[in-house]
Amino acid sequence: MTPTDQPMARWVQVFLEAQAAELDAATNTQLAYARDLQDFAGWLARKKLHFADATRDHVESYLIDCEHEGLANSTRARRLSAIKQLYRFAFEEGWRDDNPAIQIKGPGRTQRLPKTLSIAEVDRLLDAARNTPREALRNTCLMELLYATGMRVTELVSLPVSAARGDPRMLLVRGKGDKERLVPLSPSARDALALYLEDRDAAEDAARQKGNPPSKFLFPSRGKAGHLTRHRFFGLIKEFAVAGGVSPAKVTPHTLRHAFATHLLAGGADLRSIQTMLGHADVATTEIYTHVLDERLKSLVLDHHPLAKGAKS
Repeated sequence: MTPTDQPMARWVQVFLEAQAAELDAATNTQLAYARDLQDFAGWLARKKLHFADATRDHVESYLIDCEHEGLANSTRARRLSAIKQLYRFAFEEGWRDDNPAIQIKGPGRTQRLPKTLSIAEVDRLLDAARNTPREALRNTCLMELLYATGMRVTELVSLPVSAARGDPRMLLVRGKGDKERLVPLSPSARDALALYLEDRDAAEDAARQKGNPPSKFLFPSRGKAGHLTRHRFFGLIKEFAVAGGVSPAKVTPHTLRHAFATHLLAGGADLRSIQTMLGHADVATTEIYTHVLDERLKSLVLDHHPLAKGAKS
């Protein structure tokens, strides 16, 4: 059977399997590729076309239609990237003798500065976690670890308890694509971790006596995942924001990650170290935090410099 005879869904399936095997692509990345390529396949099918015979003009027409639909620059750039990678794979496999998308330039991404929090706002969130009526030790540990390490929320809630044993100075974190990295712990994070572990282990011992198996996770839960979910932690952090007098609209687990990076950079940490701790594959991703500081400096000048005040009046 020639490639043209194979359904487009088969092309996508084989491409994604190769991505997973050769590039260790993360699950979320594969899902995004699948959605984007399915949309392109649907567009081609409506025009009685196939991946095998689509031309550069067809790919450009598809992108124009995406723009007319009102899709954001970032979405269109991502779709073009998926199409380019599919055709590069098809060329390497001999399914096509060209890559019709190789010379097409994307719309570019509109760079948006990440939302972050001030040190005072982070302090209020930490105080709110310490004073929650239930699970205060767990909540304090969650927040201290998140701010001390800049972990992604999935990395945090799925931490194995083995990573936290022995009063560690560093935590081993498994990130995107199953890549591991070490992140240092602050003294306050270590203290919060030690107090929570003592409480957690006592609860686990009581559960074991009732016949329940021990959990391998640092933050266990009775739910299907076996650990605290992203959704539940998202709700918790909103509760801390309300209790701490911080606008809930500003607060997500990711803004704590941004605060970690921005505050480190402001304190003199170098970009390469921050890149390693955040688990960024490319330092260019980390460099956006320098722009956050630039914007803050501009705001300080405009708000407080006497000449700027005179210009605004």
